[in-house]
Amino acid sequence: MTAATRLALVAIARPTFDVPLAQEMHGRARRALEDQGYALLGPDQLIMNGDDVTSALQTLQGADYDLLVLLQTTFADSSMAQQIARASSAPELLWALPEERSGGRLRLNSFCGINLAGHGLRRAGLRYETLYGLPEDERTLAHIQALAQAARAVRQLRQTRIGRVGNPPDGFETCIANVAALKETFGAELIHVDLQHVFAAARQADAVRVDAQLERVGAILGNLGEVDAQQTRGTLSTYVTLHDLAAEEKLDGLAVRCWPEFFTDLGCAACGAMSLLSHEQTPCSCEADVNGTLTQVLLQSISGAPAFGTDLVSFDSDDDTAILWHCGLAPLEMCDPDYAPRAALHSNRRMPLLFEFPLKPGRVTLARLSEASGEFRLVLGAGEMLQAPPAFSGTSGTLRFDSGAEAAMQTILSEGLEHHVSLTYGDHVEALLAFARMLNLPVLRL
Repeated sequence: MTAATRLALVAIARPTFDVPLAQEMHGRARRALEDQGYALLGPDQLIMNGDDVTSALQTLQGADYDLLVLLQTTFADSSMAQQIARASSAPELLWALPEERSGGRLRLNSFCGINLAGHGLRRAGLRYETLYGLPEDERTLAHIQALAQAARAVRQLRQTRIGRVGNPPDGFETCIANVAALKETFGAELIHVDLQHVFAAARQADAVRVDAQLERVGAILGNLGEVDAQQTRGTLSTYVTLHDLAAEEKLDGLAVRCWPEFFTDLGCAACGAMSLLSHEQTPCSCEADVNGTLTQVLLQSISGAPAFGTDLVSFDSDDDTAILWHCGLAPLEMCDPDYAPRAALHSNRRMPLLFEFPLKPGRVTLARLSEASGEFRLVLGAGEMLQAPPAFSGTSGTLRFDSGAEAAMQTILSEGLEHHVSLTYGDHVEALLAFARMLNLPVLRL
């Protein structure tokens, strides 16, 4: 968890309960969160009346934070929680604290407090998350981490700008962007860029900068000299152009029409350029797949690592595996460390520059912000990437779904899902489920 993740912590109490114990619990919660690396906003003192609420809201007014944490240190009616929640645009967590069953006084009655607050928020049409646990409990901290990751992603997507370079190919309804729904559901903005504008800029790319990229990839790809030099420079000129475009337009990702014009007009493949950008966490998808790029932005925000947009191209029920594949645009970080990545030609167009390697073994999370049903859903899966030789040329990985290959295949086909899915390394299912709850997105499990 990075210090850039900001939490607003507000501790609610009622003076008729055990205030010294409530203050102690508030301090323990603050220390536990700070020890995890969170930046905390909000008042240091307990909030116990309307004046305290007003002061707390003034403290938070205009502040930039990911998650509002209402810590119910004692029982209280729902009025303070509702007032604070209504004033915030961030996702909200209601946190209650267990107390010792001593046979004596109920000193905090914290659970009943979030029960009352949750009822009030639900009746008011406000969404919230809940937590019941002690500050130092590993399960408590893991739950807060998942919620903080999800809330941070919600905030990031509200500010996201996706550059669409060209339009999807004909017959690729899976890549059509619903601009109004993107804005309404996620807050994301689509910026259209003319494909010929990119080609013109690539042809005029600074030769010194292209040379620097040639040296960069030459140090990674031992066989770079085996592929056409002029066509390779075209791919690296594309990288320089798209890199500058993203910086100038403040784009968080790119969805690129990668064929046929890159081959027929510019005389090179776009794949290597997109691989380099995705490796640098400016995620790129091919075939102008805006929803695919937005999914990569989501996964990258959750995991803190690059994401890869790919096809699912093969299933084997006998050995319970599936093959993820794309021409050659996976981030280099995903290369199996036991394999030396190679410069390659596009399998159909026979032009460079592509990066060829199998995906590294490890736990992966797959997702897709899907419109297959006519409304946005989060398609979510997980599994283990196996160490295996390349199944096909380009970049490929052998995956064992948690749900099994047959079940995943049948879900994809029966639901008519998009042919692209995105993945990142690590287990991020809980954070993504929380993200879906925060935005009221239906979830379809692969």
